[in-house]
Amino acid sequence: MKQYDYLIVGSGLFGSVFAHEATKHGKKCLVIDKRSHLGGNIYCEDIEGITVHKYGAHIFHTNDKRVWTYVNDLVEFNRYTNSPVANYYGELYNLPFNMNTFNKMWGVVTPEEARAKIEEQKKQVTGEPKNLEEQAISLIGYDIYKKLIKGYTEKQWGRECKDLPAFIIKRLPVRFTYDNNYFNDRFQGIPEGGYTQIVEKLLEDIPVLIGVSLQEYQTANAARTADEQDSWDRLLYTGMIDEYYHYRLGTLEYRSLRFETEELPEEDNYQGNAVVNYTEREVPYTRIIEHKHFEFQTGEGTVITREYPTTWKKGDEPYYPINDEKNGALYAQYAELAKKEANVLFGGRLGQYKYYDMDKVIRSALDMVKEELAR
Repeated sequence: MKQYDYLIVGSGLFGSVFAHEATKHGKKCLVIDKRSHLGGNIYCEDIEGITVHKYGAHIFHTNDKRVWTYVNDLVEFNRYTNSPVANYYGELYNLPFNMNTFNKMWGVVTPEEARAKIEEQKKQVTGEPKNLEEQAISLIGYDIYKKLIKGYTEKQWGRECKDLPAFIIKRLPVRFTYDNNYFNDRFQGIPEGGYTQIVEKLLEDIPVLIGVSLQEYQTANAARTADEQDSWDRLLYTGMIDEYYHYRLGTLEYRSLRFETEELPEEDNYQGNAVVNYTEREVPYTRIIEHKHFEFQTGEGTVITREYPTTWKKGDEPYYPINDEKNGALYAQYAELAKKEANVLFGGRLGQYKYYDMDKVIRSALDMVKEELAR
């Protein structure tokens, strides 16, 4: 019989940080994960010497100095700066929207000219924007909306922009400088050798079972004799909160992704950039990732991944919560159920039905551990 303070479901960043910090403070943790590997969506694998982000591009960025120090104490980060390129029918534009974008789009060369062009096009929207299309036009004008936002967004969410809520795009990055750095955050980079090593270090000396779901683990544990069964005081669940409750109140909606990875041994440089977005609706994928550029590799061969947004259904991997009004109301009902749990915690993107960047996941896990240790 083994007695644990915490049974932690999920070995992604949230579960791994929580397990690491709890263990440091004398708690006994067991981590289980239904996938065949550690790390959740930040898992990376080596293909012919190239670190491949298995579940899409992950670029670490934060203004939280404590979180930046935390991850740098675990691994070395490089100086990668996210500067994606948008491809619209063969026309290439810099992202985020900045003076390079405006110059290519309209031929303007000064911020004053760019602002005047945008202000002129914004007049198409009157009153408070009622949907994503109107919100985007009111921020950046019609031309950029049509070429660089509309098709990409409709592929990403599987809905017309007119049918998406305005708030999704309220924080659209717009700059009147010649700066292609996508993020405004003070700290940015990618771990040298990929993200998997972060989780491996966090879970060092902590018992982990992979390829096992919570239900499978509980069933196997119950089948043991009473004196051989594991027990735990608290459960931390980082999977889908509606799945935990067997969808009793209804099913929350997500968007899923399909990844098509291709090895190109005869090609040393496929697209010249780590991330190229394809913004026309007719191209079925949203972007192509060329992984070697994340770590400035120049050797022979390359590996690319195309990302195809898909409709989520039960059994698929959920990547993006659809945080519209309907789903928000349903999640609120599940959150009320969660509050009544004496010994169950929910964390992470799926457990809290919230889009989290990696730094926010770490901060949230650190805060939860602090609260737990103060009990």
